[in-house]
Amino acid sequence: QVQLVESGGGLVQTGASLRLSCVASGLTFSNYAMGWFRQAPGKEREFVATMSRTGLRTYYADSVEGRFTISRDNAKNTAYLEMNSLNPDDTGVYYCAADRSYDLPLRPQYYDYWGQGTQVTVSS
Repeated sequence: QVQLVESGGGLVQTGASLRLSCVASGLTFSNYAMGWFRQAPGKEREFVATMSRTGLRTYYADSVEGRFTISRDNAKNTAYLEMNSLNPDDTGVYYCAADRSYDLPLRPQYYDYWGQGTQVTVSS
């Protein structure tokens, strides 16, 4: 079965950096666009970033543009989210998701598979 496993979350201070990883199994990774979402307590899941199958196209939420970088290594079946200049508004559970399309979907309902999430907490 398909599995997406996130790692790399943690508790950091404002201004710190983290790198999240998402290892995929049970699917042909290069056939899927990959996205990152996050969910803060009491809030809806929100889009963070997405990357096309080949990695040539990316799209970011305005709130993370210029601070976060999405990348992927198709040989390792892994997607990454490099997060810099973190602030308390970035706190939440971060999820990676896979979508079998040629698009860059921004809404969670368009994604086929999800990981279990990794917690990121940024203290002020």
